[in-house]
Amino acid sequence: MTRYAMQLVLDKWITPHIDIDKWEFYDLSCKSRDDTEDQVLKDAVEAGKRLKSIFKEPTITPTEVQVKEMGLSKGWGSPNGMMRRGWNGITISRDTIHIEGVELGYRRPVFFERHAVGGEYGAGWKPLTKGKLITQFFPSEGGAEATLGRTDFTIVDQRDLKDNDSVAVVYHNPLDNVEDLAHHFFSRCLAADIVPYVVTKKTVFKWQEAFWSKMKKVFDDHYRTQFLEKGLLEKCGGELQHLISDAATMQIIRWNDGGFGMAAHNYDGDMLTDEVAQVHRSPGFITSNLIGKTDSGELIKEFEASHGTVADLWNLHQKGEETSFNPLGMVEAIIGAMDHSASFAGGETEIDVHNFTKLLRKAVHTSFRAGEGTRDMCGPAGLTTEDFVDVVAKRLKRYLAGDFSEKVTGAATPKRKNDPTYDVDTEAVRQMFDKYDKNGDGTIDIEEFESMVVKLGVAPHLKSKEKTDNEAGQV
Repeated sequence: MTRYAMQLVLDKWITPHIDIDKWEFYDLSCKSRDDTEDQVLKDAVEAGKRLKSIFKEPTITPTEVQVKEMGLSKGWGSPNGMMRRGWNGITISRDTIHIEGVELGYRRPVFFERHAVGGEYGAGWKPLTKGKLITQFFPSEGGAEATLGRTDFTIVDQRDLKDNDSVAVVYHNPLDNVEDLAHHFFSRCLAADIVPYVVTKKTVFKWQEAFWSKMKKVFDDHYRTQFLEKGLLEKCGGELQHLISDAATMQIIRWNDGGFGMAAHNYDGDMLTDEVAQVHRSPGFITSNLIGKTDSGELIKEFEASHGTVADLWNLHQKGEETSFNPLGMVEAIIGAMDHSASFAGGETEIDVHNFTKLLRKAVHTSFRAGEGTRDMCGPAGLTTEDFVDVVAKRLKRYLAGDFSEKVTGAATPKRKNDPTYDVDTEAVRQMFDKYDKNGDGTIDIEEFESMVVKLGVAPHLKSKEKTDNEAGQV
């Protein structure tokens, strides 16, 4: 569905106003990757190094069933891994998207940096039986690739396996680019008046201490004074705060006012940003931008939506049924890519592109505020995929012509029940309500409400009683 919707966006919002003759397109569909033996992905990665600004639509990583259904020669892996390696990935920035006048989840922005390399995603593994497992490291200065006979090794770990059935997993966390991640994170938080936090499980996983230490050193050396001047550390004791990952899962729910940022390892960042997305309505309202570097040090930025290809709506579309797809995440991504590309051109080109993307965002947001949005936001009266694109196209045309006469007031908070992913068990909700409605009068008073939030673990704490990172989440 995303491919179809993005073509509508290109045809009706972009190409009538922007010359895209110099844009390069690469088909990363499963069929194209299969037909080219993945050469198309390799070409796209090389192009990204050269262009340094990339917009990527959601792609499919086929299951075994889909491999057979599509007639593929093999199950091609996610293209993201090759992109992150090819572009020297530093971080994946995932931020909340906000529409002025529309309450989605967090009131203020939430920024998240997920280390783009290392961790479980690149792990090697083997199923094993009883025996001894030894992990050895050989320095690259040793010369030949062969390790047989070499004595200049370090034993990383050795242990006896006593079970008949085990799995051994080996992975590492590169740290050379953590300083780049830190500068990217702290500079963004400072510019947006956001309080930064670093998330690890270093109290238990001692090897994560290095990530925290590198982040803190960059902060203390380059940013602490500026954060203090802005008053952003008043509630943090004047220092950069560390959060245990367990505690972070709770704070993401509690700090629903927003205004905070978190930076974490690859896997923790992946999991925690899913939680941020749920608090902020859905993955459709979260950005996903890969930040990398060329060998010469120039930033490469790849922009995409956080959601998938939305296959269920595509199936309905193919049957001739109406759909109502919200393209907001992809629109934010294409805007980001256009702005970053224009920054290399500079001059009038940069000014013109930034003006266009500003008005495009305004046209999309105003349509939602005016009640002319998709059904996930506006309910059954919302527009179809095609009608929404047409409404925004007309509004954008007026804005580009200098017509801002339309007056639109803020829309009501969209009901989550309108979201097609809404799957709440209302009967279970009723049972929870009855549990805390102690006197059975059909309402929950303040004492009953306090009992409920304490029981659920989401009660706000007195500032003086906040858990330190040495207390929170340790096991």
